Amino acid sequence: MKVSSHLRNFSNAYEVLERTFNNTYNGIAIVNLDGNWLKVNESVCDIFGYTRWELFNMDINNIVYAQDLGVHEEKFEELIKGNIDKYRVKQRYFHRNGSIIWILIYVSLVYFKEGRPHMIWQFTDITKRQRNQDKLKLMLSVAEEQNDRLRSFANIVTHNLRSHSGNLSLLTEFLEDDNAKLTTNENFQLLKMAISNLQETVDHLTQVAKIREIEESKMASLNLYDYAEKATYNIIALAQNAEATIYNEIDEDICIKGKPAYVDSIILNFLTNAIKYKSDKRLPIIELSSTIENDYVVLKIKDNGLGIDLEKYGDTLFQMYKTFHNNEDAIGIGLFITKNHIESLGGRVDVSSEVDVGTEFSIFFKKGN
Repeated sequence: MKVSSHLRNFSNAYEVLERTFNNTYNGIAIVNLDGNWLKVNESVCDIFGYTRWELFNMDINNIVYAQDLGVHEEKFEELIKGNIDKYRVKQRYFHRNGSIIWILIYVSLVYFKEGRPHMIWQFTDITKRQRNQDKLKLMLSVAEEQNDRLRSFANIVTHNLRSHSGNLSLLTEFLEDDNAKLTTNENFQLLKMAISNLQETVDHLTQVAKIREIEESKMASLNLYDYAEKATYNIIALAQNAEATIYNEIDEDICIKGKPAYVDSIILNFLTNAIKYKSDKRLPIIELSSTIENDYVVLKIKDNGLGIDLEKYGDTLFQMYKTFHNNEDAIGIGLFITKNHIESLGGRVDVSSEVDVGTEFSIFFKKGN
């Protein structure tokens, strides 16, 4: 009775294993060390498009994409030596219909009766995923090529515009020297002003054209506290004139990855803006602090100035030539260039603001060493 019960339990367990093997969604095959199929489930047949009989009577290497024939070799040797107990590879195969399919294969070593080793191969069809990745890579490549062309175009345009505007400016000077009456000619003065505005615009475009994404290997590790201190010192006269108080509460040991000139420009622009757009109702207070968020150092610059109506201007806050207060000196270029500097360092900038309460900018820098 006991023997019969054990046999029945073994039979039931075997049936469960068989059903699991045959009905699992992923392809599973038992393969000997020579690469011959010993057992495959229906999913393997569905993936490759061959019947079991056809698979058993073919060398699997015959349907492997030629460039992927050796992808198993190194890891297979490590598996056989016992250095690893499993491995994973991506490999291309020819489907029965002639199309190329991408397969993710998990290989592990198992021992059956008499200690003979065999391999369990698990197959997952990743063709759609791989094609999407290839499309994305192609799109990125095209985008990079277009960016290179745009950068070249921008450099040519800014160079030529600078030359032409410079020539126009010299011509107006020569004309004034030759004809003193032109100094009182209204139309001529309007022409001079237009040329001056053109030169200013070219200067802005030149600054924008120079901005490039910087490779991380070319960035330096910079002490954020020191750069904030230096920026504060550089605007000390401006701060004193506005009776502004600046608190530097940045962690003294914190470092960011960046380019010195860019970090200087970023901090200076936010500090000068905080003073420029102070409220007449209270003395300006500017607070600098830092936090860590995952792989980023977040520099927070908070003021108690005029604030910005983000519902009205939030979408255009960092756009070129956009201004939000009636300040005669504002031309709408500083925030645009600053945002580009931040992004070229692999960071980003967030803003929260309330009208007549103040503004807080959060600048995300990559952590330094």
